[in-house]
Amino acid sequence: MDNGSTTVVGRLALGITLLAFGLGTTGVIHGVAASDAVSVAHCVGGVALFLVGLLAFRGGDGVSGTGFAALGALWFTWAVGGHSSANAAGLFLLLFALVALTLTLAGGDSLGQVMHGLLFLAMLVLAVAAFADSSSLAKAGGWVAAVSGAVAWYAATAALAHWPTALPGRAAGRGVTAAG
Repeated sequence: MDNGSTTVVGRLALGITLLAFGLGTTGVIHGVAASDAVSVAHCVGGVALFLVGLLAFRGGDGVSGTGFAALGALWFTWAVGGHSSANAAGLFLLLFALVALTLTLAGGDSLGQVMHGLLFLAMLVLAVAAFADSSSLAKAGGWVAAVSGAVAWYAATAALAHWPTALPGRAAGRGVTAAG
């Protein structure tokens, strides 16, 4: 599997996991809760992402390898670990947010940065929601997670379908100086 393929598979796995987890957290689908996304988080988010991360490392892509392996380990832990308290869940989500922040700051393509940035925001909001025992904040965090999942899914699908993957930006030289 080449580096482009591992990125596509990883983003698709992350997208599916975040959509299931995010939509479950929002409660927008009657009878579906975040706990219902545990099997998706365990198998797709945990195992698949971790394996994709290992394949990316094998292919020489340290950034994708680190990102997918770390996220896979976190999703796996989230799925199998019981959280003894809301504060324990909040701490776990806060640590998850820090990993997402690291991935955002690591760079990569623009869709990857948006995806990881939204993941950071979602996990941060969900951590605060857990600490504050706020269902309203949890729903907001769920929506941000779902949007992050949609961006990840789009990035994977766009790469396979040859759709645009670059976000619109300013053309080089128009209104931008070397000093910034």
